Parts: sequence; structure tokens; C-alpha cells
Amino acid sequence: MLKECAQHGYFRAEACPVCAQPGRFLMNDRELDHLGRILTGILRHFPDRYQLTMEPQGWVSLPAIVRAISQRHPAYHWLRTQHLVAIAETDAKGRYEVREDKIRATYGHTLEIELDLPTENIPPQLFYPVTPDEASIVLEVGLRPSDRRKVHLSKTAEDARAAGSVRTPEPIILEVDAERARGAGIVIQQAGKTVYLVDQVPAEYLRRLEKSPTTDGA
Repeated sequence: MLKECAQHGYFRAEACPVCAQPGRFLMNDRELDHLGRILTGILRHFPDRYQLTMEPQGWVSLPAIVRAISQRHPAYHWLRTQHLVAIAETDAKGRYEVREDKIRATYGHTLEIELDLPTENIPPQLFYPVTPDEASIVLEVGLRPSDRRKVHLSKTAEDARAAGSVRTPEPIILEVDAERARGAGIVIQQAGKTVYLVDQVPAEYLRRLEKSPTTDGA
């Protein structure tokens, strides 16, 4: 459930996690899930399906998205820009960025775009999940994008394990020596709260993580 607290902003719960007040109702869980999928699809994969124009850096007009969704899905005739802003601001993974009256996805694109994301304060180590069959190959040839435009690295081993469990029950976690890679000129961008993007990672900066490191504060 998505709500708004007059004092503390948007939240996804029955009551505001700060003041415990019930807040103003914005949408139920079914609507939140469906609209989130539509928004992600538009911003990562198919703006043209909704006759929307995307800027080179991935930005799309919020009012234009509202109009497009309302026209294609009449059940959302009540949709306003604040609903999409609320979805973005309460997303736990930081999938979206809002700037004035525009919004974009921070990662996961299959479209060719020019993301201008932060490249400073990158953790010295990042992580990537692979299947047992992929591990030896990746350790030999390095990491390259597959179904996305960039390689998506995780902030912690646990984040990588959660991402990899979608594909395989027991993912192998690779550690990326991000500090050394950046020293060699490889650009790593911070996308979401736990996601980092890179064009590719040569094998020399990868090693198999035999035991999960401490992830305090992850």
C-alpha cells in the first residue's frame, strides 16, 4: 500500500514509519505493483509503445507518462504525477531518479542511452552472481553485458546473491576489485542504492568469493 504522510512524505505501509499516523491513501498493492511494472517498462525498454519521447540521458516527462498511461489504461484515470513520484521515492532499490518534472530509470536499460551517473565514492569491492556453469568461463574471459546495455554489479555479496537467486538456487558470487579496475581507467557508475554499472570487467579484476564477507551496514 502506498500512502503519504503530511509531515514525513510518501511511504509503503499501513502507517507512517516515523510518526505512526495512517496517512493519506494513494494506491493499493495491486495498483502499486502494476503501475511499477508499467513505469519500469517505459523507462527501461519501450517508451515508444506508449508514444513517449526519451531524452538521450533517459529522461521522460512525468506529465506525458501520466497522460500516456491514463489513455492506454482507462482504469488509471485518477493517475497524477505525484503518484509516479511516490513510486520512485519509495522504491527500496533506487530504480528511479526524479528531477523537476522528469523521471528516468537508473539502471536495467535495454535501450541505448547515455546515463550521466555518479562515478565517485565507489566501494573498493563489488560483486556479481553467476551460475555454477558460467563461473569458470567468466573468470577466464571477464564480465560483459548480456541482455542489458551495462554489466550490473552489486554493493554487497548478499545483494548479488539475492539478484542471482532469480536465475539459480545457489549462485556463485564473484568479487570485483573495483578499486584496481578504476585505477586502470575503467569507469564504474553508481545507479541505484545497491547497483553499480560498468561497460565490462576484464578477468584480471575478478575472483571467486569462497566465503561471504561481513556486510555490516549493507
